[in-house]
Amino acid sequence: MIISSAEIDSAVVALAPVMRRTPVVASRVLSEQLSADVWLKCENLQRTGSFKPRGAYLRISRLDDEQRSRGVVAASAGNHAQGVAWSATQLGIASRVYMPVGASIPKISATRSYGAEVILQGETVDEALTAAHAHAEESGAVLIHPFDHPDIVAGQATVGTEIIEQVPDVDAIVVPLGGGGLLAGIAAAAAVHRPDTRVIGVQAAGAAAWPGSLQAGEPTPVGTMDTMADGIAVARPGAVPFAHVSELVDDVVTVSEEAISTALLLMVERAKLVVEPAGAAAVAAVMSGQVDVSGRVCVVLSGGNIDPLLLTHVTTHGLSAAGRYLTVTATISDSPGGLMEFLALLRDLGASVVDVTHSRVAGSLRLGEVQVTVSAETRGPDHQSEVREALAQAGFLRS
Repeated sequence: MIISSAEIDSAVVALAPVMRRTPVVASRVLSEQLSADVWLKCENLQRTGSFKPRGAYLRISRLDDEQRSRGVVAASAGNHAQGVAWSATQLGIASRVYMPVGASIPKISATRSYGAEVILQGETVDEALTAAHAHAEESGAVLIHPFDHPDIVAGQATVGTEIIEQVPDVDAIVVPLGGGGLLAGIAAAAAVHRPDTRVIGVQAAGAAAWPGSLQAGEPTPVGTMDTMADGIAVARPGAVPFAHVSELVDDVVTVSEEAISTALLLMVERAKLVVEPAGAAAVAAVMSGQVDVSGRVCVVLSGGNIDPLLLTHVTTHGLSAAGRYLTVTATISDSPGGLMEFLALLRDLGASVVDVTHSRVAGSLRLGEVQVTVSAETRGPDHQSEVREALAQAGFLRS
């Protein structure tokens, strides 16, 4: 099932007129932190905001006239949905997309705006995919699988060919990993054009089907999934990607939710790039030490389609994980000046108060006491420890 050099070259030619050649930019902040030469492949700047149109367009463009007349159907949490909708519209083909009921509202709206009929069904992408399969069987529409087809892998391989052209002496490529289409394609391109380059896949620890599958020697479903990175939350790897990953990929690692949110925050704050949690997974891996980053490393930012409300939540989560956002619950005197004394101490400690909530009815309070919960910006873990210690010494924190 391994795609050939000729298939990759054909995909490059087919996609050149319609896909953006996304930039590869040097990351000074990551290079300094990791003592390596780190580059970012910005697929968040691709059409529809992710790498997905590459494979979707190639797959749909190769349908014959009779297949095109029946339309296409797909299932996705958002990025593949948008890729299929945009591609089908560009090619003049009707499209229907099944999305989980909890899919991001902006992704649903964007998919509709690209021309697809959107049906919300199932709690997960896998359940939506079951519905898409059923519709394909009933209607004759062609199922455009998000990752498990050679054309999809060949389309995603064009990301790899671009990286090798843009960073010709790249030592390692680190790639977010869900169903495996992107990782498989990049690994296939690297095997053809630069076989010495290491290729590493990165999964969210809360949705990590690949480690167990690789150990078992076949695609094996994971029992439960719990991650903010919905774009890579896939319960079972595809057979076509599995053939590529098991043969061509050097390693697969997992990252925590805290690592993902910290990476996303760094991209927004220092790289000035908006990425979604799945798109930040590879950055999380290099930042958290899960990947050896010696030499020249290219990190793929696979997508940037993030709900603004989720961005706010993840940014706060990232600040907390980085030691820059502290929430403490303190007990203060319910007398004039009690709250002012507490806030003055935080001010003197250099903590910037974000919000304050205050309760006189908490069960552990004595008469004349008030419970206060304060969120404050801090400068890092050491500063947080200093603030907590000072509050405890002043009698505001109870053990």
